[in-house]
Amino acid sequence: MEPAAIREAYAPVQRQLDELAGGTDSARLREIADEILTVARLLSREPGLRRALADVSRPTVVRVDLLRRLLGGKVGNETLALLTDLVSGRWARPSELLNATERLGADLLLAAAEREGELAEVEDELFRFGQIVESNMRLGLALGDSTVEVERRAELVRSLLEGKAKPVTVRLAELALTGFGGRSLLTSLTRLVELAAARRGASVAYVVMASAPTEAEERTLADKLAQMYGRQVSLKVEVKPEVIGGVSVRVGSDLYDGTVQRRLAEARTTLAR
Repeated sequence: MEPAAIREAYAPVQRQLDELAGGTDSARLREIADEILTVARLLSREPGLRRALADVSRPTVVRVDLLRRLLGGKVGNETLALLTDLVSGRWARPSELLNATERLGADLLLAAAEREGELAEVEDELFRFGQIVESNMRLGLALGDSTVEVERRAELVRSLLEGKAKPVTVRLAELALTGFGGRSLLTSLTRLVELAAARRGASVAYVVMASAPTEAEERTLADKLAQMYGRQVSLKVEVKPEVIGGVSVRVGSDLYDGTVQRRLAEARTTLAR
């Protein structure tokens, strides 16, 4: 979970984004997202600019004027308005402004998927892509190699996903390559899955089982978790035969591990004492 100060600084932007998403078609939302993410790449390359725009010792009007002189005529009015709200926020570190800019781009892409009725599918596709990357060591190393240009790795992502996943999924997977929010590739994908679920008003439950559950079992588990947490829960199920039996469920920082593998490990620890 993000610190309260960061959530507070991002809140005005979130409100403006939600208003924009309510009356803007998905194609335009994707265009605005691309403009925002282009600015994020600029901030990533230019630490001096990041510092200048995030420096709360400088009056807000000065920081906003710098932004407008830099981007005026180069991005759309909606993009400039959103970035103005970002720069007007109080960021403890320049990296927080960069992370918020990336987050804004991701949120706009998710809003576009929502407008198209594809948000749940994008969420599932990002999760499945993360599973593929995690299970294939060579692929994970190739995509996570920061010594290779991002565009070359993005080409690999597109070759794997284009025509098989939604365009927003492909774009978000490309964003994850850059270390979204300063994270690793897999952690970036996980964060994007959770942002997609949050936009649907849901929490994500990561479930590990020895064999695939039936649809009825998934519904029962989802209903029980929804009752526990007081909100919709989106299950992300991973099948791992090595757990032998039982189920492990993680929601946020809460872990419920009832697998046979865990019980055997506890028994071995007890016997070794």
